[in-house]
Amino acid sequence: MATGKSKIRLRVRLLAAATMLLFSSSALGQDLGQARIEEELRRLSLAAGGTVGVAAVHIPSGEKVSLHSSQRFPMASTYKIAIAVALLRKVEAGELTLQERVELKETDLRPGSGTIASHLKHPGVVLPLSNLLELMLILSDNSATDLVLAKAGGPQAVTAALRELGVEEVRIDRPTLQLIADWAGVELPSQVIAADSFVQLFEAVTPSDRQKAAAAFAQDPRDTATPQGMVRLLMSIQAGEALNADHTALLLDIMRRCETGPGRIKGLLPPYAETAHKTGTIGGVTNDVGILTLPGQGGQIALAIFIRDSQLELPAREAAIAQMARAVYDYFLFAAPHEHRQEGDPATEQKPPR
Repeated sequence: MATGKSKIRLRVRLLAAATMLLFSSSALGQDLGQARIEEELRRLSLAAGGTVGVAAVHIPSGEKVSLHSSQRFPMASTYKIAIAVALLRKVEAGELTLQERVELKETDLRPGSGTIASHLKHPGVVLPLSNLLELMLILSDNSATDLVLAKAGGPQAVTAALRELGVEEVRIDRPTLQLIADWAGVELPSQVIAADSFVQLFEAVTPSDRQKAAAAFAQDPRDTATPQGMVRLLMSIQAGEALNADHTALLLDIMRRCETGPGRIKGLLPPYAETAHKTGTIGGVTNDVGILTLPGQGGQIALAIFIRDSQLELPAREAAIAQMARAVYDYFLFAAPHEHRQEGDPATEQKPPR
């Protein structure tokens, strides 16, 4: 007959075994869920054409999902987030102020996205640096971007700022004018040129030369990031590691007001979903990266979705990004560890606005 002490020891062993089984079952379920979401991302990526890279981290728990997350992709205009961080770090160091006024000359106008080059044809316009920062991130204005990049110290200074933050897989190498020229196969003259002159050079490139240049651009390591490297940058912003509290709030506020690519990450999310993001597009490259806030106390998701070498039309690529973003959002909404949610405030508590 078992003694009282032996019965207690037996109960302790049984409880320990049950606890181990509980935790192993939980881990098994988490691993199975992660395998399923990553398989779903693979299926959804087929609709994008080309090569797709995805990295996502549920920031409170550290849980990750990924697809080709260590491959390098051209960032296109998503690199403007890094430029913004470098600029604001200079402001914090007392080297600049956002109230500094910058004069736009005719040779500062750039082709591509944005409003400055298409609406301001004459020199003499003066804008505060804060406005240029907003134009760069909200409208992806390339003229504003190259002015902000110069104020931030240039590409090498931006990359150095990233290294200080421990972001190793993101690099900035060229202003937008040179980046677009390399993609298009345009040989830029040594002297500074206006936007109209660039258009003439662009139109002189033959279709075959442009195609070769675009293929080389897709393999060029300059101005590229891995999805996981971009997510690391986003996490450093969200955590307040990259910038102080005031500038973190400023940057995230501007990114929430991004007007480009509404059909990408935000395309299929609930209307109340808060998203601070930045898009990027050039040729067969279509990107969107940002920080998504789950409802209630669900926390944030840092997400990067990159597409390169796609021959499909832009709407198809954007639809694929939207599908993948919604799959990631739903996965972390329902599968993220509940110990990171505040008790009594479930993820579903937040209601859409009426």
